[in-house]
Amino acid sequence: MPTIRTPHVFALVAAFGIASSVSTGAMAEDVVNFGVQPSTQTILIAHGAGLLKPIEEKHKIKIVLRSFSYGAPENQALAAGELQIASAGMGPAALAAARLPATLVAIDILDQTAILVPKGSKITKVAELKGAKIAFPGEGSQQYPLLIKALADAKLSLNDVQLFKTDGSQVATLLANKSVDAGITWDPHVSRALADGVATVLANSAEIMPIKNGHYVGDGIYVRDDFMKAHPEIVQDLITVQVKAIDLILKDPDRAIDIWTKENGFPRPVIEYALKQKISVFDRNIVPSKSTMDAYSAFLKKAGLLNADDNPKIETKFAEQALKDVQ
Repeated sequence: MPTIRTPHVFALVAAFGIASSVSTGAMAEDVVNFGVQPSTQTILIAHGAGLLKPIEEKHKIKIVLRSFSYGAPENQALAAGELQIASAGMGPAALAAARLPATLVAIDILDQTAILVPKGSKITKVAELKGAKIAFPGEGSQQYPLLIKALADAKLSLNDVQLFKTDGSQVATLLANKSVDAGITWDPHVSRALADGVATVLANSAEIMPIKNGHYVGDGIYVRDDFMKAHPEIVQDLITVQVKAIDLILKDPDRAIDIWTKENGFPRPVIEYALKQKISVFDRNIVPSKSTMDAYSAFLKKAGLLNADDNPKIETKFAEQALKDVQ
């Protein structure tokens, strides 16, 4: 196959951790780097179930999953040409598709985010968060605009609360210690807090911002434009395998849970909670439709995380073909 190369210079983009970068070398011609995170991403199921091996053999490539703790460094790596494809929260995914030479090609997880309060808290609705100390993963996260919207819907603003910035994985600990009054984070950190019995859900992302079939869009898959143009057949197979992975999740959840525990190291009860309590929701229709992304872009623009002229690039043909190929 032709050598897989990447451009050498990229523009400066600050939000969501996208930064300028200069790449002076090409990646090995037989390696495709796929950015992932330790969560319930479908690519982890594909990897653990051996579904990537036929793609590697077909195209004579090696698919390497590179793990990142959150979207910012993942987008930095993609900007630098160190990744060809990535799976991340829809906030970073949308901004990458708007400001980087990258295109959104699939939506692989719905929902995932929730506002939590310590178990036994007297706070029972968002309107009661006035004056509360709320843990959140930063202004560049997709949880930030969700929190803003949840507060606004309850006639509150950021001025009415105290924000405490922390890593999403620490929210459960802070809630358990009663160090904060509430926290917003993503799965499987949400499910860990719930499974451990240290928190309850105050509001979930589907309630705050239903966009796709009554759910929030939680995670997206996006591809560098140069790679998509040079190797559309590889992109197609990598998106088709997402549908196969989702079918496995829906048809054999216990096997999926076993795979995730091995792939991301989370305890089985946490992943079991995420799946069976539908904290993370899976739908085989992974097409990133224009209407869905227009609604999501408007949401991010209103929150100030996208500029008025930021319009995420989408390509639906890979997901549409995947649905035809996997019956």
